[in-house]
Amino acid sequence: MERTKELILNSKKTDLLKEKQNIGAAAQGQQAFQGGATDLPWIQVAPDAPYFITEEGENWTPIGQNDAITWPDFANAFRRKDLKQVEDHLAWLAAHGVTCLRFMLEYAQTENRYFERPAGTFSPNMVRLWDDLFELCGKHKLRILLTPVDTFWMWIRWKHHPYNKQNGGPCSDRSQWLLCADTRKFFKDRITFVAERWGGSGVLFAWDLWNEIHPAHANNRTNIFHSFIKDISEHLRETELRLYGRTHPQTVSLYGPVLDENPEVADAIFRHPNLDFATTHFYDAATINNPKDTLSSAIITGRLVREALEHVNKARPFFDSEHGPIHAFKDRKKTLPEPFDEEYFRHMQWAHFASGGAGGGMRWPNRHPHVLTHGMRRAQKSMAAFASLIDWKRFRRKNLNYEVQTTSSAVTVFACADAEQAVVWVLRTDTTRKREGTFKQTAPPIEVGLKVPGMSEGKYRFTIWNTAEGRPILQEEAQNTIRGSLSVVIPAVVTDIALAIRKVG
Repeated sequence: MERTKELILNSKKTDLLKEKQNIGAAAQGQQAFQGGATDLPWIQVAPDAPYFITEEGENWTPIGQNDAITWPDFANAFRRKDLKQVEDHLAWLAAHGVTCLRFMLEYAQTENRYFERPAGTFSPNMVRLWDDLFELCGKHKLRILLTPVDTFWMWIRWKHHPYNKQNGGPCSDRSQWLLCADTRKFFKDRITFVAERWGGSGVLFAWDLWNEIHPAHANNRTNIFHSFIKDISEHLRETELRLYGRTHPQTVSLYGPVLDENPEVADAIFRHPNLDFATTHFYDAATINNPKDTLSSAIITGRLVREALEHVNKARPFFDSEHGPIHAFKDRKKTLPEPFDEEYFRHMQWAHFASGGAGGGMRWPNRHPHVLTHGMRRAQKSMAAFASLIDWKRFRRKNLNYEVQTTSSAVTVFACADAEQAVVWVLRTDTTRKREGTFKQTAPPIEVGLKVPGMSEGKYRFTIWNTAEGRPILQEEAQNTIRGSLSVVIPAVVTDIALAIRKVG
């Protein structure tokens, strides 16, 4: 009996040693990822419109939010604590219209989720976690917007990070991240490893090469941005072309308010020739960061999208890849009441979408627990269903927030259109309850007439959409006989209403 126990124990030790050796080899790039996700079609920018399509030519809209490997929905992926829970959550997201998750490769708020430790040595547990996430996301047709460095927590907790020279890393100071040649080599090695292991998968929607690039990362310089992006982008493209003969889309994100103090960075963020689409983070101090009502944040979102589209190349997609009540949550330690937050979320989402952004923008939860509510998921499902009404690969949108004429002074209009399609969102401005900051759902409905400029003559299909319930209220076809504009009447607006307009034939 004792001999049998000893043999079983030795066998388990041998199996464990083999597993560690296999994971260790994989973590050094000796084994390519072989998950089932490799069959998922890659995403690319549409050749004739500022939106996204699959490589098979199907419309694809990024609908999702920011997630993290330490937050409740994904924490169980680490060390495979409970992969069934993670997969069930991914299946639930897919059922609610979510198509895209924005992840940091590592999350540096603690010391046990570094992707490298020490610098240059890839953590076996983290490699296995990403193997699992890529496979599970592929199974449920979800894609990942991946940013290789968590610059927020890396900055705050720099003394702990493996890239710090005091910890054996390459960089002497956090103000040198974009300037230090040794640090750049380590960063290139990191993205090379990721590209080699997971870059063949269509789960990888795109790269956010550097999260919230900031002058502080370059000793308060901005003139380095352009050359840094060029160097990293070209290195990654060469790697992907060598491996796969094609490349994933690329962007670099920016903390939006940086533009106010450093307008020159717009050239690197919105128009850099190496980037494929543009992203910024909507953190307006007076509204979005600490909202008092659900109206003001929607209005500022529409304005910020319009300003971004004025900067960006007309053929380049744009979306907000981070927003949320960061000041209320982080500094004031306040979690917004769920009904308020869900309306705030839905309003910002539709203001972003109708103003010409690709999708509804990507919320940073800023809640306790750090996840989106079920009401927010219903809002995403509503938008996903509405998105099927527009042919995005042919939609050369122009922002018309201020150009659409309306018969009512009690609404704000968010709109984008080309000659044959339009997306319009009408928001009441006269029904906000001052104490709660939310909209009065029992307000008497009003009729709103609209005139959308720039649209051609012909037959159109009009779909009026209830954004809260996620369903069409009315769908009809009518002939537009006026060249240069299109008129439509929405019979009953209580709080808000969306409208999809598409030429028939």
